[in-house]
Amino acid sequence: MTSRKKTIAEVVDNLRRVVQVTHEYSKRSERVAGLTSPQLWAMKVLDDAGPLRLSDLARQMYLHPSTLVGIVDRLEARGYVTRTRSKTDRREIAVALTEDGRETAEKTPEVAQVLLLMGLESLKATDLQVIAEGMELLVKMLGAQELPPKLLFSSEVNRPRIRKEIPPREIEAPAARTRRVKK
Repeated sequence: MTSRKKTIAEVVDNLRRVVQVTHEYSKRSERVAGLTSPQLWAMKVLDDAGPLRLSDLARQMYLHPSTLVGIVDRLEARGYVTRTRSKTDRREIAVALTEDGRETAEKTPEVAQVLLLMGLESLKATDLQVIAEGMELLVKMLGAQELPPKLLFSSEVNRPRIRKEIPPREIEAPAARTRRVKK
């Protein structure tokens, strides 16, 4: 096998490993806690950092706040988190684990996203840039630049919902609607 083919095989195998391990972590969190990876990830961050403003939680998870709202909604419905509006600034909402949430977060395994972020955050800037450029190339090779970035093994999309602008209908001029009569 040529050096180039060997390198390609290693890249493909490493991609398989990344997908495999993230899928296994995701399945394990669903099996153990009945939670999706993003839900458990949010709980793990809250367990480590304590109550956080919704915007700070989104920032720590590298998610858009509108993406996080749905995740928090589902956690709140299950009794794992509470939301408290700030008394000084009504726009600020703090999210905190309930006692059930804390117990669940502590008994469940780590999620792949946390391990991935910890690893990426610990890299030197030059190594991080190499990975960023490599990932960008992979996305381009697959023609996936326009795909909305879904969270790993979830239907959640990490982007604010953007309203599609509907172009105004072209209004037909009255003259164009009338029949032309031959003279």
